Amino acid sequence: MVTANAASRLIQHYVDNFRRLPWRSPPGEPPPEPYRVWLSEIMLQQTTVATVIPRFERFLERWPTVDALAAAADEEILSEWAGLGYYARARNLIACAREIAPRGGFPTTAHELQQLPGIGRYTAAAIASIAFGKRAPAVDTNVERVLARLHGMAMPSRADSEEQLLGLMADARPGDVVQALMDVGATICRPRQPRCAACPLSIDCAAFASGNPEAFPAKRQRKVRPHRYGTAWWIERDGCVWLVRRPQRGLLGGM
Repeated sequence: MVTANAASRLIQHYVDNFRRLPWRSPPGEPPPEPYRVWLSEIMLQQTTVATVIPRFERFLERWPTVDALAAAADEEILSEWAGLGYYARARNLIACAREIAPRGGFPTTAHELQQLPGIGRYTAAAIASIAFGKRAPAVDTNVERVLARLHGMAMPSRADSEEQLLGLMADARPGDVVQALMDVGATICRPRQPRCAACPLSIDCAAFASGNPEAFPAKRQRKVRPHRYGTAWWIERDGCVWLVRRPQRGLLGGM
């Protein structure tokens, strides 16, 4: 059973051990700019934190505000994005910046944020909770795993996880709760070999009490990925290479 002071222990652990990342503000300080939160969340989709940090800093150097990003040429942004992969993210980033800039700033609620290009349910909740202090349950893979183990749920639904996260937000800053859970999931409550002795929630954790925390949540069956084949041509004449831009939609769209 999760006790009433679970959130306070979680937050204290976050205060003592939070990861210093360029898109974050230290716990207890004013929240980070929504532009930073949004940019980091888009970059972190399918990309590791270690890879994102230097690329995030380079983006900020070139385009320190959403207005600057909105005014940049598509080719410049796509070139800077090179190496991060999943180029649809970059195209959505451009489209989103150009919707936000004329508004004079980001919307403040998860519902409004989710109407913007490239911002889904999780990203909208992350921006709303971290940048604007809204009680918006941002459940990523790490947060889902921590909550599933805490409550001993083998197959938690999104609704289950969001309700549990809202419960922890009741008496603490929502953004701090979300980031605290992200950190616990990334550094302590790992998929394999969780460091339960270092976890601020182990007192309440049903999975820890079971003696087999790795069993929670149960592994979902992976979808079989199809194999696709294509042909590439290298056409060269007089030392020049013929380049053709790909269609905007589909694999490597616009490249």
